[in-house]
Amino acid sequence: MHHTRPRFGDELADRRARILDAAERSFCRSGFHRTTMQDVAVEAGMSPGNLYRYFPSKDALVAGLCERDRLNLGREFSELGTTAGDFLASFRALGRKHFDEANKAKAKLCLEIWAEATRNPAIAALQAEFDSTLVEQLAAAFERAKESGFVHPSVNARAVASIISKLGDGLFVRRAVSADFDPDREVAEVFAVIASLLQGAIALPVPACRSERT
Repeated sequence: MHHTRPRFGDELADRRARILDAAERSFCRSGFHRTTMQDVAVEAGMSPGNLYRYFPSKDALVAGLCERDRLNLGREFSELGTTAGDFLASFRALGRKHFDEANKAKAKLCLEIWAEATRNPAIAALQAEFDSTLVEQLAAAFERAKESGFVHPSVNARAVASIISKLGDGLFVRRAVSADFDPDREVAEVFAVIASLLQGAIALPVPACRSERT
């Protein structure tokens, strides 16, 4: 029987994914600063020298994690509203998935990255870029939903996306640190607000125009 050998690109992607998974587990278990590249190498089942071939530093690992999440979220948001059914129901199901018990470690990782961003300009830049991309992706999804009639035409998609990003940050904090976090109730509460925002039922403040005078 003929066996097709994996392509080099596939092997590289698989190895990088395994390393990022190991870094995520290590950061969640020990924190960003206490985790060493040696720890990540052991977790990934490889030598430190081999690890450095793929990621030269912990900052590079964080960049890889952020990029992976950005691509995954972009795919999920691009699929919203592309199938039959209610846009808000699909959005709510997506939100619920991200805050279930299985994603508690991901929430802890977010807190680790946010904390490091307060001290490390490189991580701060990565986080700012991630947040900006998230808002852009959400806003694009809402604009598409307007065309299908699921979002009120008066809604400022970018402003609402920014608000939802902030609400999501709060849920991630509670998911990470609160022993009494109830994903069913708390995600439902947040999506009650989101529904009102997308229906245009909440008046948002209009930024004051800058004076033309110098």
